[in-house]
Amino acid sequence: MGSRRSKNVLAVFVVWVLIVLVLALAYRYVVMPQFQRSSAMEQAVEQYEAMAARAVEKGLTPDALPEDASVEMIQQWTADLEERLTGSRGVGVPIEHRVKLSLDSFSGYAVLRSPKMLDALAGRGIDLKTVDDGADYIGRLQAVRSGETPMAVFTIDALLTASAQLGETPATIVMLIDETTGADAIVAYEEAVPNIDALNRADARLVATPSSPSETLGRVVMANFALPELPDEPWTAADGAGDVYQQMKGADKSKPTAYILWEPFTSRALDLPGTHVLLDSSRFRGYIVDVLVVQRRFLLDHEDVVRAVVEEYLREAHRRRVQPAGWAKLIAEDARRSGEALSKAQVERLVEGVWWKTTQENFAHLGLLRRGGGRDQLQPLGRMISNITEVLLQTGAIDADPTEGQPESLFYDGILSDLARENFHPAAIRPSPGADAEQVRQVAEAPPLDDAGWDRLSPVGTLEVADLVFARGTARLTRRSEFTLDRLIETLDTWPQYYLKVTGQARQIGDADANRALAEQRAQAAAEYLIAKGATAHRIQAQSSAELGTGGTAQTVTFTLSQTPF
Repeated sequence: MGSRRSKNVLAVFVVWVLIVLVLALAYRYVVMPQFQRSSAMEQAVEQYEAMAARAVEKGLTPDALPEDASVEMIQQWTADLEERLTGSRGVGVPIEHRVKLSLDSFSGYAVLRSPKMLDALAGRGIDLKTVDDGADYIGRLQAVRSGETPMAVFTIDALLTASAQLGETPATIVMLIDETTGADAIVAYEEAVPNIDALNRADARLVATPSSPSETLGRVVMANFALPELPDEPWTAADGAGDVYQQMKGADKSKPTAYILWEPFTSRALDLPGTHVLLDSSRFRGYIVDVLVVQRRFLLDHEDVVRAVVEEYLREAHRRRVQPAGWAKLIAEDARRSGEALSKAQVERLVEGVWWKTTQENFAHLGLLRRGGGRDQLQPLGRMISNITEVLLQTGAIDADPTEGQPESLFYDGILSDLARENFHPAAIRPSPGADAEQVRQVAEAPPLDDAGWDRLSPVGTLEVADLVFARGTARLTRRSEFTLDRLIETLDTWPQYYLKVTGQARQIGDADANRALAEQRAQAAAEYLIAKGATAHRIQAQSSAELGTGGTAQTVTFTLSQTPF
């Protein structure tokens, strides 16, 4: 009896020990961490609010904390705000000019929202306030015209389109900011659209966000490739790249439809089975370019203020360029301040897809460098404007050229001319020439190929080129054909990542062998003319088609852009 009672007591004791142990563990690993987390959150918020109050006293404007902010995020914001307070050159300097600059949330504009740049301007007596208008380009240009926001950022195509709709050009370009180099892409299901030529159908559609760089990318394709069957208005409207992606996910894969989007949704679209890239913005240059613009009257009255903004932008961009992971850190910080979380991979893709222009590259685009100093590697700004205007006119985006054939009227080079003349450099201490990150970067061009490499090329699309005219029965180019090929050289200069197959099309009438020989001679004559006029020889190959044409008046030569398989 006593032994049984002892066992019961022992069992009860063990049960209580286990209960106490479970409670202790629960307190240690559940209750205590939650309490500490709550306490840490309260402490973090308290520290940030105290720092924010100090910032307000110093004339700075702290960001509001989002409701879903983590402890780590608040602590980082506190550290950033403290850095602004201790390192701000604006503290104690009276504000003489308050200026608004309109833009949108695109990560490429992060420098303009950088606290360091804004503080640097405050140190020069300028309070620059950025206004996010949600990419309302017409409203943006109207605000510039009225002086409500006398400075703004535009893509060149958006500036031209908005100016055409307003019937005037109230803003002038003063600096190039960046150029898209892969952030925008046309993606399709390979089953239905293996290349751009597959869009040459009456039922083909382009899904894109209206009045955006993605729409411009679609218009570039419409203007440059031979797509006579594609409707004049092939658009299916989407509300941003996320909506394009959702439409692609639920699409009929057998339909001839192309989807135009930007990162990070491009990468997501390519994760869908059976998709591939038709074309992305890394393959051409000079079409999707962001610029800083200023109201003409404001520039006339306050050129010193505009120059200060240009200088401090170039300085902050240079700092990001030379710091380890400087651009990635800037983009991540900018996204965090806007309440949008980006993964490390998304940040890296964004950085890879944007070419932020250096000081020297700005000089080169405006022809302010001595020949051989990078001037020949980059397109002149005037040519960019002309090329984009032509695309917009050809595709019906605008009815008339707002520059009236004078692209130089859309930009003012006075500020950058003064900086070039004064030998301006954005670094406080000029680096040695070999280590200078401000030098002009060369545009990458397709490398040479051997015969096997040419055989592996896949077609991108057939270029829209007027019919070549030869002297009857010969391969001698006429003046009309030479004029056509001169224009083609400019096109090739704009598409440096592609190869060009020049194919002679033999007539079906007459001696087949003789016709094929003449077709190849004509293709060779066209290719040799292009090379003689400056086109890169290793990117061009002449050939004759294995198939005979359909008649005696068929185009004798076609020009197909090709690429190495992705």
